[in-house]
Amino acid sequence: MGWPTARLSGKLATGLTLGLTMGAALVSSAHAMTLEERAELDLSDYRVTRPDASYFDVEARMETLADTDNSILLQELDQLTNGPSCQQLLAQEPITTRLRIPGYYPSPKEWELASEPLFDFEDSVSMLAGSFVATGDTYYADCLVTFLDQWAQHDALTDFHYDPKEPQAWFATESMIFAAGMAYSVVRPRVEGSDQAKQRVEQWLNRLAHKHAAIQGQPGNSCCNNHFYRRALYASMIGVITEDDELFRFGVSAIHSALSDMTERGAFPLEIERGRRATHYQNYALLYLITNMQVIARQGYDIFELEINGHDIHDAVDFAMTIFNDPEALGDLAPHEQYTGFLKDNQYFAWMEIYQSRFDDPRIERFLAQVRPVYNRSAGGYQTLYFMSPEAQQHLVVDEQERETTAFEGLDDDSASQ
Repeated sequence: MGWPTARLSGKLATGLTLGLTMGAALVSSAHAMTLEERAELDLSDYRVTRPDASYFDVEARMETLADTDNSILLQELDQLTNGPSCQQLLAQEPITTRLRIPGYYPSPKEWELASEPLFDFEDSVSMLAGSFVATGDTYYADCLVTFLDQWAQHDALTDFHYDPKEPQAWFATESMIFAAGMAYSVVRPRVEGSDQAKQRVEQWLNRLAHKHAAIQGQPGNSCCNNHFYRRALYASMIGVITEDDELFRFGVSAIHSALSDMTERGAFPLEIERGRRATHYQNYALLYLITNMQVIARQGYDIFELEINGHDIHDAVDFAMTIFNDPEALGDLAPHEQYTGFLKDNQYFAWMEIYQSRFDDPRIERFLAQVRPVYNRSAGGYQTLYFMSPEAQQHLVVDEQERETTAFEGLDDDSASQ
């Protein structure tokens, strides 16, 4: 299908217009869309076509897992076979009070303590979805609907503090929304006899997504950077499951925005400007963009091949893998003494399992061999279980020294073995 070119409506359109304009104005080196093009941006050809389609083919994957002899996948299946107690999860109190979270960088310990209930929610919904995929037992699917319905009936998460100087609660809520949406998409078509509960869950998620996305964020920052991509992820997924084309198009708009603002070399300007964390944030942007593109692709769009100004998402992937291996490739964009601690945390590489399931990049495969199994509690859950080819890798790399070397010295083309 041809790639559409125009227009969103309402508050979501206001946020998109601001994001595109500010993001492009900041970086003259990027091949950004012109103001006229942005004014005419029409995404009306994008619509939800398969509301029951999750971000991966659940039935096909369960068939693959039922016949696999891959030791990594079998280990994941074994860990999820004895899933969580539904009664225990339902004892979690929905968050109904005004959510307020301290900033991460100024107060990391306080941030972590305040975020624990949020992380518990994300882990819970992801684990229930994973346990259903691993076992086929509808106990876990039914429990997930019941769990989310409990939060829906309390209208949870809708009262969060937002101030331009204190956006952390707004940031934190992003991942809870897409964690819920993505997990729910896995089980939704397979839960029978809970129509009222599913209706309440879907109305709550849709209402929450619209309220959250209506906040535009700060010019040159959260309006258009990785937080925009995070909001777009829940917009696409919840747009699909609630058949809301406006939300879905808001999700698609982030892909157009990111590609139009991208430099010729594939850098995301608002991420690369993060100094010593430039490499981390280039990767962080891909975590949400690639996952979002997978959601969109499952609706029948060749979004991974979308080009703007002659560039596509593969350029951004190539740039990320290049600067992982050689920080000097950043040139004058950022300091070459880059923070590399994130390379030890596999949650940041959930996008790689998706990408590798579609494209064969030897650099990504070598890197994934060091960090599997990949799990991200909010952006997709058990990504190795859901996406890794059984032929890709048979055994885990358990040499912690080798992982440490990778983190602090970058990627060596010959360092990984399968």
